Amino acid sequence: MSATPLSAPRTLTVGRGLCYLIVSATSWGTAGAAAALLYGHSGLGPVALTCWRSLGGSALLLLACALCGWPLPKRPRLVQLGITGATLTAFQIAYFEAVAGTGLAVATVVTLGAAPVLVALGARALLRERLGLAGVTAVVGAVTGLAVLMLGGAGSGEVRPGGVAWALASATGYACMTLHGRHSAQRGIAADPLASTFYSFLVCGVLLLPFATLEGGLLPQTEGLGRTVVLLAYIAAVPTALGYGLYFAGMAVVRATTASVITLIEPVSAAVIAVALLGERLAPATVGGTGLLLLSVTGLAFAEARGAGAGAGGGRG
Repeated sequence: MSATPLSAPRTLTVGRGLCYLIVSATSWGTAGAAAALLYGHSGLGPVALTCWRSLGGSALLLLACALCGWPLPKRPRLVQLGITGATLTAFQIAYFEAVAGTGLAVATVVTLGAAPVLVALGARALLRERLGLAGVTAVVGAVTGLAVLMLGGAGSGEVRPGGVAWALASATGYACMTLHGRHSAQRGIAADPLASTFYSFLVCGVLLLPFATLEGGLLPQTEGLGRTVVLLAYIAAVPTALGYGLYFAGMAVVRATTASVITLIEPVSAAVIAVALLGERLAPATVGGTGLLLLSVTGLAFAEARGAGAGAGGGRG
């Protein structure tokens, strides 16, 4: 079998899968900063940006296959392809609607805070994964840390029920995508990570094309076009093609609940970028929330690794 940078699920250890997920979540945090630089200057709305991100990521994966001599991604089973693509699309679109409906801080904390809880409940009910005391403690700690991180500087931001409903829908879409990927891996029918990433974003991009047009236009404005192209290329390459490829690979060998909590690193990496590159200052509550979140993620990662070493078989309870 030809080697690719995204190892097939059966060749991955749990430790490497954890590393993949951490790198993936960190890369996702950079997407927000790139998007912030695009909004207001490129003329692109959130749906158009997501469409370009999806189609661009798929195109870059095909280009990598051609340049590196990797086999072209084989199409997954039709049902698997449809579920993954649809849940990915729902996850992203519902999140953008939540941001518009109730603001960035509330939308993010509800989406990313509810997602691991929904995954934990789904994994317990559908996959029979045992959460355990360490898992419960880590999930509670991570959600608490995220709440402090996001709401500590939110001030008197208004919470609107409609926006919160969209955020919960986004969390549900993410949880369904995570649980489906883990269930497919347990049954031995999961597609390789390269194929999962390529086809999921291809479906997402195609589904979003008409909505991006209705939003106000798919093409960016000509002023500052070079800068827009560079930022779009970065978003398509790093947090999309690479980030989601690593995510799908790591998710195949790491418990669904663990994967969902580790991806909460995303707002931490975004906060670091805001301080280091954008000159923003972190409030004490934000620093405290970041520390609690990282501590919870680290504890859960060590618990997962110990469970694998004791013969947990890749996290199956």
